[in-house]
Amino acid sequence: MRERATRIALFLLVVAGLAVGFDNLDRPLANPDEGRYSEISREMAEHGDWITPRLNGIKYFEKPPLQYWATAVAFKLFGENEPAARLYTWFCAIATIFLIGFTAKRLGGTDRGLISMVALASAPYFMGLGGVVTLDMGLTLWTTLTFCGLVLADHAGASTPGHRRWMLVAWAGMALAVMSKGLIGIVFPAAAIGMHVLIRRDFRILGRLEWGYGIVVFLAIAAPWFVAVSIANDEFLRFFFVHEHFERFLTTEHRRVEAWWYFFPILLGGFLPWVLALPGAVSSAIEKEAGTQGLRPLTFALLWSAFIVLFFTASGSKLPAYILPAFPPLALVLGRHLAEAPTRRLAFMVFPVALAAIALGFFGWRAANSGRDEWTRALYHESQVYTYIGAAALFAGSIMGGLLLLGGKRMLALVVVAIGVVLTIDCIEDAYEEFSPRQSGMIVAQKMKPYLSPSTRVYSVMHYEQTVPFYIGRPVTLVNYLDEFEPGLRSEPAKAIARVARWTEEWQQPGEALAIMQPDLFEKLRAQGLPMQVLHQDPKRVLVRKP
Repeated sequence: MRERATRIALFLLVVAGLAVGFDNLDRPLANPDEGRYSEISREMAEHGDWITPRLNGIKYFEKPPLQYWATAVAFKLFGENEPAARLYTWFCAIATIFLIGFTAKRLGGTDRGLISMVALASAPYFMGLGGVVTLDMGLTLWTTLTFCGLVLADHAGASTPGHRRWMLVAWAGMALAVMSKGLIGIVFPAAAIGMHVLIRRDFRILGRLEWGYGIVVFLAIAAPWFVAVSIANDEFLRFFFVHEHFERFLTTEHRRVEAWWYFFPILLGGFLPWVLALPGAVSSAIEKEAGTQGLRPLTFALLWSAFIVLFFTASGSKLPAYILPAFPPLALVLGRHLAEAPTRRLAFMVFPVALAAIALGFFGWRAANSGRDEWTRALYHESQVYTYIGAAALFAGSIMGGLLLLGGKRMLALVVVAIGVVLTIDCIEDAYEEFSPRQSGMIVAQKMKPYLSPSTRVYSVMHYEQTVPFYIGRPVTLVNYLDEFEPGLRSEPAKAIARVARWTEEWQQPGEALAIMQPDLFEKLRAQGLPMQVLHQDPKRVLVRKP
């Protein structure tokens, strides 16, 4: 009876997870990341240049192309739409969950594998980002593959076929991580191994890394594109390796400056239903592996995750998704604790999640009744019902899960909590979709399409809507706007207009023309008498047509 209930609960979790994933694949793309990375992939698929990434028709070298390639292929197969844009990210999230489950099973049995999967699937931050077009989920999959390869190679035992096979998997994962987001794919495993060696004072692991075969595998995967793009673009090497890695980490020029503690609430909130169990999971993992020989997988997982959080804490550039790769190794540690800790103790760690659910409901009410502008307040009102339903799902899941834990029904309880979290994530993403008029340029693009022809000039004046080029299927001409385009425009300056005064002259030339700008600039130009017909206006942007 117990096994049947567990199987049913796991089946419901899988169904809920897949349903949530599919439900959130087709919402409008949001600014900036979703529009940026989808447009790069769209242009790659359209023009067939798989070497030089371009954004809005301009060279864009901030990141390697693995995700662009995958999404461009998806566009070729399924069309240029939102589900195809999100398919690779969603696949990476699902694959990471199964990879952690497989590794945990090999280390500690079936229950531990399943519970580790449940722990990661119920981490709201991880699952929430599974439906967002960002490079960090791809990086997370491949760094997790590197981590799991290293752990499973040691578990297989030195000088065995299994050891070499898994070690080469780790090298391949590292290469794919580099192809996802750059040198950080090397930094994570190198730092974690180095820390493990220093703490254990055991250098033997360095001799078991299969350096010869591993480097061959790594270079075979990672080197060809770097060589090809460097030959095709003289400016690539300096920009990618110096600017995008060292200057981004050491300086604040990307204007992503946050407090030193910025990532800690994200990490704790990201594991919301199990946040109170995390300290016990960490301490019991360290205690369990004390005195053991070889690579200590749980300790290694903790070092891996700790380094990621501390590394980006020290960085001058901070974005929330940067620490996403820390979640899967922590889920491995947490899964072992959830599988072995007394159920009554876990129950009293789950019950307080109900308070977070109440707080979520209060936030939904407060946001809809705050002193924002009327347009934003109306969007919050539209999203309010989803927030309340999500809060109810989280509240019910935590209370029911806690009661089941008190009754000793561990697996069923954990799955019930996870289903509550997954449903909450779905509701939050549905609530976020209500903000599409503000967060996405899709509506603006729809207003543009009746006036678009191959000869229509389209300008983006002192402003860039990342999602508009994707939805209209063509680049726009930038006017007095640099930001992330500055490196590309140095080599292709003719693809933009440097000054607004020069643009106003071009605007009045014969031919159809459209322009997007912010409301304050629109008012200024209208006061100057520039001929403009308004096609769309909201508090964030104005779309005009040349009469």
